[in-house]
Amino acid sequence: MRGEVYQRIMIATDGSEFSKKAVVTGVDIARLSGAKVYAVYVVTPVAYTARDLGWVRASIENFRTEGKRATAFVEEIAKAANVEVEPVILEGHPAEEIIGFAEQNGMDLIVVGTLGKTGLDRFLLGSVAENVIRHSKIPVLVVKGEKSR
Repeated sequence: MRGEVYQRIMIATDGSEFSKKAVVTGVDIARLSGAKVYAVYVVTPVAYTARDLGWVRASIENFRTEGKRATAFVEEIAKAANVEVEPVILEGHPAEEIIGFAEQNGMDLIVVGTLGKTGLDRFLLGSVAENVIRHSKIPVLVVKGEKSR
């Protein structure tokens, strides 16, 4: 089955166990419609004072590493389903970056989960999903989070 509705699907991920269901769902839709997937992870800005600049650099590098791990998971699932995938790591405020990338790159669908990591571990899905839903001109599929795989 090959559809014409979705050709470019963004899957926003934070790499958490809860976001994996959204990844699997987004890849399934891409497989059924013949779409390309864009695996998007957003590194958020870190507030700092002049005295803790080293900590800020280490935190940002840690988030980038998590982003590579999160997008690699999407790549693994997509390749197993024979779906073309492109990893994308952005920096900024998550909802703004997700919406901006989707609009600037002609996405047909944004897929996000409802739960993500909390606290210092990371955040992306949750209040970010709500902001994406409220402000996106592009259709958004929200997948209720639960552990998968």
